Amino acid sequence: MKFFDLSDTFAVQKSSNFATDMHISSLIISALCTFAMLAVPMRSGAETLQKHPFTVAIDAGHGGKDFGCRGKKQNEKTITLDVARRLNKLIEKEYGDSVNVVMTRNSDVFISLYGRADIANQAEADLFISIHVNSVDKRTKGRTKLSGASVYTVGLHKSEANLSVAMRENSVIELEEDFTEKYQGFDPNSSESYIIFELGQNRNMARSIDFASMAQNELIATAGRADKGVRQAGFLVLWATKMPAVLVELDFICNPVCETFLGSDKGRQKCADALFNAFRQYYKSKN
Repeated sequence: MKFFDLSDTFAVQKSSNFATDMHISSLIISALCTFAMLAVPMRSGAETLQKHPFTVAIDAGHGGKDFGCRGKKQNEKTITLDVARRLNKLIEKEYGDSVNVVMTRNSDVFISLYGRADIANQAEADLFISIHVNSVDKRTKGRTKLSGASVYTVGLHKSEANLSVAMRENSVIELEEDFTEKYQGFDPNSSESYIIFELGQNRNMARSIDFASMAQNELIATAGRADKGVRQAGFLVLWATKMPAVLVELDFICNPVCETFLGSDKGRQKCADALFNAFRQYYKSKN
């Protein structure tokens, strides 16, 4: 699998201002560099040493008033919580006290994006896995035929399709009070805001890519998902973490066949099994 093979098979509405916006964004990068480094502090040398036990933060995307993507019968927040709980059980059963699992949410509650990252940071997690379900705008032609899993690391979105996914996931901050002040002026709908994302996570990029590749391979082999590839995009929840971090899109809920799979006990267990197999590979490689 090529990490930077970001060809997209699904259609999104092309913005004629995209290239211009990104050119303008590059002009403000020096100011945003300072902001990024202040907002996501580096770990000290002592903090980067391997901690015991190994800690993994599992983030069930959305929750509470934030339903995430919706299909005809299923919704994202319910699917992600169920898969996250199943993954937690698999890790605890296999590793016991050798691995500490931290859940950003274990019930149907709303947690801000920075709140999720803060839970992982406070736990000094060694790996952050954010679980999501994909979709596209209802006006997108052929949306009911889209399928496939993809795993993202933080970075510049590289394509308009990746930007579209990041904007959708980041728009949850608009459900928070005083989000403009809290996120220091970040606008989830403006491409100028996204130039910051390659700055905060470069130190963890190699390990993030390692796990992302393992997870993507397992979602194909174990969960039987189509391959949408390992990608980069500007996700706030990944950028704000201090450890290797990925965001997993299990499949497209706008596709009725995929929605049925994601809504089934068997399908959710396969997704959890796939992520657990990837975790086992990653854990073994780092210990």
